[in-house]
Amino acid sequence: MHQLRLFFTALQFFTRLPIPRWVGFDPAWLNQASRYFPLVGVVVALITGAVYLIAFKFFPPVIAVILSVAAGIYVTGAFHEDGFADMCDGFGGGMTPERVLEIMKDSRIGAYGAIGIFCLLLLKCAILTQIPPFGVLAALLVAHPMSRLMAVSLIWRLDYARAEGKAKPLAQKMRTMEFAIAAITASLPALILVYLGWLSWTMLIGGFALALVATVWLARKFVRRIGGYTGDCLGAVQQVTEAIFYLCVLAGLHTSAPFQVF
Repeated sequence: MHQLRLFFTALQFFTRLPIPRWVGFDPAWLNQASRYFPLVGVVVALITGAVYLIAFKFFPPVIAVILSVAAGIYVTGAFHEDGFADMCDGFGGGMTPERVLEIMKDSRIGAYGAIGIFCLLLLKCAILTQIPPFGVLAALLVAHPMSRLMAVSLIWRLDYARAEGKAKPLAQKMRTMEFAIAAITASLPALILVYLGWLSWTMLIGGFALALVATVWLARKFVRRIGGYTGDCLGAVQQVTEAIFYLCVLAGLHTSAPFQVF
């Protein structure tokens, strides 16, 4: 029952979805709830996948993809997209750690953030429109939990860069066992989809490897520039690694024979 409460706490923190009243709330649960961040990604993927499937029956693929991406943004309240935009503004316009943190805290969006999030959303939509329907579903079901696992790895390994902030409740050091739970949660959908033949091992391993490289590169940049991570950094990692996985799925389709299920 406690683990279920932790999951609902994570769901409430990272999405707009309602949770049962009996769950209650305890501030101490927020840090423990980070282990279920990838499971929240599974829920988001199921919602965006359902929207895509329904829209695909009535509209061209590009419209179905846009509606699916929009559904994900609505369900999460643009939580991660906002973090990516703030990171672009802060790291693009700040020269000192203090200035970077100050810019990221500003609710207004600047040129770096606007251009960055526009290009990222355009890239994601462009990639998904080039992938067949079952490939889109598979990509969503793997990319959402996997990208959140990459974000959680910052909580596991890095220090929080602010004295206060929107991610401060999650910022206590994550235990290795808690990270293992997050890793298992993110891995299960991927392994099931490979078993079903919706994804190849090449796509999965390549996507995970490149997402890991991007996470390490961003983590090193965060430590060098601000001494750790913030909530905006978590959102940035999630968005970047999600897009990278979509790219790897598309690359896999172009370099290998098409699967029968497609």
